[in-house]
Amino acid sequence: MQMSDIADVPPAVVGRLRVICGELPEAYEEPAWIGLRWRIRRRTFLHVYTTDERRSAYIDLDHPAILMTFRAPPGELAALAHAGPPFFRADWGVNVVGMVLDDETDWVEVAELVTDSYRVQAPRRLAFRLKGGG
Repeated sequence: MQMSDIADVPPAVVGRLRVICGELPEAYEEPAWIGLRWRIRRRTFLHVYTTDERRSAYIDLDHPAILMTFRAPPGELAALAHAGPPFFRADWGVNVVGMVLDDETDWVEVAELVTDSYRVQAPRRLAFRLKGGG
């Protein structure tokens, strides 16, 4: 099975995420086991993929969807994990939250969440280089 067999993220979504991640020092993109992920050093701070007919193990949807998982700082983790749609809790990491990306997505909020996720995963000196410090 090839990655593209199960994960075609729409180019418009990838483009928006590339712009956001392009502002983060030393962040890079690479194919993941499904979809794409963005990393700092060897730590993943963002993963995006499109579910297929098998759906997602993390959220009960009745149709394929574009999902984004990211890291949340301790102060936001509980709030996001319990907020309900479009957010959900991914159970594979202690600080991982997911979000369904769709036509209603607030891309300003996505940029903030991705930046916070980067701060969680990045070395302190790189996180400090972001606007607002670490």
